[in-house]
Amino acid sequence: MTASNVGAAFRAAAGLGADAVLVSPTCGDPLYRRSVRVSMGTVFQVPWTRMTTWSDAIGALRAADVHVAALALSDGAVHLDEFVRRRPPRVALMLGSEGEGLSPAALSTADSIVTIPMTAGVDSLNVASAAAVALWALRR
Repeated sequence: MTASNVGAAFRAAAGLGADAVLVSPTCGDPLYRRSVRVSMGTVFQVPWTRMTTWSDAIGALRAADVHVAALALSDGAVHLDEFVRRRPPRVALMLGSEGEGLSPAALSTADSIVTIPMTAGVDSLNVASAAAVALWALRR
């Protein structure tokens, strides 16, 4: 994720009540000046950590009984509104980079693949916007 998207995703996480943010090993630095600026300083409000490996993070989430929901365009993905109706008690959202999205390997580790239904021939939102929409829908 670019520094701007990282900052905007942190701002959404803070504003919409996420418990924490897990940053992948290859994600942009949340403490990079542009990330901090776009986040309006919320990178200092939301607890976060950088994962050392994806497999360790998935293992820790599973051990904590957290359902991993990948936001992606994928055949067979469940619409966000349907996922929310059957919302598991604890959910971690997995978001990919702009353009490439989540890798097939990452998608294979998800418990669910969720998509935000779009209209007017638009296939997807910016990753930070998608994070905000999903966090808003999943708020309690």
